[in-house]
Amino acid sequence: MTVHPYLDPEDSTAADAIAAIGEELGMFDDWLDRYQFIIELGRKLPPYPVELQTEALRVKGCQSQVWLAAKAEGDNLYFAGTSDAAIVSGLVALVLRVYSGRPRSEILATPAQFLKDLGLIGALSTNRGNG
Repeated sequence: MTVHPYLDPEDSTAADAIAAIGEELGMFDDWLDRYQFIIELGRKLPPYPVELQTEALRVKGCQSQVWLAAKAEGDNLYFAGTSDAAIVSGLVALVLRVYSGRPRSEILATPAQFLKDLGLIGALSTNRGNG
């Protein structure tokens, strides 16, 4: 059986995913514990195929190597991703949780501002936040 790298939605809506992520991060008292949680999320991502680690799918402007791939099924878009950095893989996992498997209209209506609102961008270096 082949495991595809594209994530199915875990939460019913992007807004629900953002709320759940906020609750999960809120369980930890300090950033070290939050980082460990985020790193663990990255480790749970499905394996990302080497053949998808192309220059065309590499996220530009990120300090780490990051790859994101998308596929459409009807009106929904599914995403897969990985990074060579543990914390960034965790951030990829969070982004995929919010956006993967959602209708295009919901994706467009959900700006990535949630990463800043949850304090994730401010807690990282500028270069990590750029990607």
